[in-house]
Amino acid sequence: MDSKGAPNEVVQKRSPEEYAAIAKSTYFQTLLQEKKKFIIPFTIFFFCFYFALPILTSYTTILNKPFIGSITWAWVLAFLQFIMTWAFCMIYYKKASRFDQLSSQIVEEERTNL
Repeated sequence: MDSKGAPNEVVQKRSPEEYAAIAKSTYFQTLLQEKKKFIIPFTIFFFCFYFALPILTSYTTILNKPFIGSITWAWVLAFLQFIMTWAFCMIYYKKASRFDQLSSQIVEEERTNL
């Protein structure tokens, strides 16, 4: 390990053909598919939920109705955005371990092909 705690690995220069071979590998394609299956739906949901608050408060009065006492639905939706962000972070943290496994398999496969 170096002085910053990072492992000492020799970085090898790869040719464009070698990168193309890695990109065509089964593990790399699986990694891309799994990330896409995770990222696209979560991104769409996030943006819809995030922009619902400014759009609904600007163009409708639906969120002005009371939820409990003087707390309106606008406040509830705003608070839920914080919860959604934390939940997404925790879900991604769990899912990233699978992405790391696939990345490790890609690296291992590349080392065996050298």
